[in-house]
Amino acid sequence: MSSATIVAGVRRVLLEHPPFSLMDAADLDFVARRVELAYFADDELIVGPQSGPPAACWIVRQGAVHGRRPDAGADAATTVLAAGETFPVGALLADRPVGAEYRAVGDTFCWRLAKADFDEAVRRSPVFLDFCKRRLGVLLDLSKQALQASYARQATQWRSMATSLAELIRRTPVVVGPEASLREVFELMERERVGSVIVGQAQGIFTRQDVIGRVTLPGVALDTPIHAVMTRPLLSLESSATAAEAMLLMAERTIRHVPVMREGTLVGVVTERDLFAMQRQSLRGIGDAIGTARSIAALAIVASDIRTWSSSLVAQGVAAAFATRLISRLNDQLSARVIALVARERGVSIADACWLALGSEGREEQTIATDQDNGLIVPDGIDRASVDRLLDFAATVNRALDICGFPLCRGGIMAGNPRWCLSESEWRALFDGWVDRGDPRSLLEANIFFDFRAIAGDASRASRLREHVTRRAAGNPRFLKQMSDNALRNGPPASWTGLRIGSLFGAEVTQVDLKLNGTVPFVDGARLLALAHGIPCTGTAERLQALADAGRLLREETRAWIDAFQFLQSLRLRTQQAARAGADAANVFDTEHLSDIDRRILRESFRLARTLQQRLALDFPG
Repeated sequence: MSSATIVAGVRRVLLEHPPFSLMDAADLDFVARRVELAYFADDELIVGPQSGPPAACWIVRQGAVHGRRPDAGADAATTVLAAGETFPVGALLADRPVGAEYRAVGDTFCWRLAKADFDEAVRRSPVFLDFCKRRLGVLLDLSKQALQASYARQATQWRSMATSLAELIRRTPVVVGPEASLREVFELMERERVGSVIVGQAQGIFTRQDVIGRVTLPGVALDTPIHAVMTRPLLSLESSATAAEAMLLMAERTIRHVPVMREGTLVGVVTERDLFAMQRQSLRGIGDAIGTARSIAALAIVASDIRTWSSSLVAQGVAAAFATRLISRLNDQLSARVIALVARERGVSIADACWLALGSEGREEQTIATDQDNGLIVPDGIDRASVDRLLDFAATVNRALDICGFPLCRGGIMAGNPRWCLSESEWRALFDGWVDRGDPRSLLEANIFFDFRAIAGDASRASRLREHVTRRAAGNPRFLKQMSDNALRNGPPASWTGLRIGSLFGAEVTQVDLKLNGTVPFVDGARLLALAHGIPCTGTAERLQALADAGRLLREETRAWIDAFQFLQSLRLRTQQAARAGADAANVFDTEHLSDIDRRILRESFRLARTLQQRLALDFPG
């Protein structure tokens, strides 16, 4: 290619797509000078296994390319490549034939970079080499940078002074009668851990800041009625007022608390701390709030803080793997505190029992919107009356967790259900039955229960059960085969190509269930392989990494699977933060909202999910 004008045009188009957008100018110019444009008609073969090791690297210029294994059925999923994407990079690096046939979709133009020039580009450009070796990783880095910028902008909006006071109310106000003594008021404020109380029917307010000047220094007796020292009249604002209006009122009248009214009724109190610390809740602060909470109502506030705080983690550059584990750890602490408060209230001890977290909580993969799945192991030989007390306790815990924002499991998989409050030997028998039968119901329940983890009580009971379950599952090939068949039923949507509406493929459904079609194939695959090879871990990424460390999986392949899984988790977190909806609704994502980079990553993640499922089909044949 000799024309400087043509080279400049190629360079301009390549700069729109990674990795070319990241390469040094000289290295990009090298590629732009060496490529040649080729045209392919609809369904024309570009490169296939029969061609031997590929003679060139192809870059899609216009149109689309699909890749399909020659032996795949007509309804098999297709790998789709759009403008700016390169292929077949893996085969070029390994100098081996490709595994799929790459054919044009409609009229397609691709740039051809000869193998010798590809090798030179890889040698010259560390960026290009890095992309060829870890394509998904590079795209994830770019996506993360874009996410940080996007969430940082959102965080600024969250702190906007236009926020309504109704959004800042954290709890119901504490109200005392005008004749209540100072001693009674102080005890109440200490017990409820509040900085102010409202007196009577919004007659006045008394705050901690009033104690020294109005009670201590003047030597006012503690049996004095509160109306004698309260501030009046009450300076309040409507719930529709903004944070800016509250801040102005505080500055103007030198006050720190503003009662909030809604149509004449007191609904809350906004403090100076609420205004100046919006969305700046610290990890330590949340932990302290959990540890000192003395009521379920107080824990419900902390649970809301956890969800709000976790929404801002991505803005700080926190990866989905860390975010979901941190959310799970905080929810563990909150659940343990709920259990402790209810146990004290009911006069029960679970020191000899074990509260189990199941499903996503058991895997430490909880996202922002999640329901509860749990169970209880009780000691063998326990009498019926004790079991009934524990069942009543567990049902109360389930209701308390519901108040804290963890909806009751619609399938009834909760410790307060007698089916899931069992002795250690009964739990072993239950798992044995699932393994031996392998019927659809057993397989469905296995997907939830096999990820159990201890939350409170005697954790050794969960450890013994884990050893038993792992041994029994690994020793039953028929059950593993049935689990494999079940795992292959859910996969990426074959109809989703990742191309924009109006593409050569025509209009396609853009709504994708990121849980069912995205993370579930990785979760199911990792669980099955871990059980088959005696790996006791419960987390998806943890299981895959342990399998690679044990030599059961290739490290490079495993890394790509983990990256794809965590990207899908990240998308779920972003969707749930935006939706503020229930757990199910918040997993449905409209792919039309994806950036071009994220669209490429999602296509690659779906492709990797299929490769994991292909691995299951090979490892557990019929």
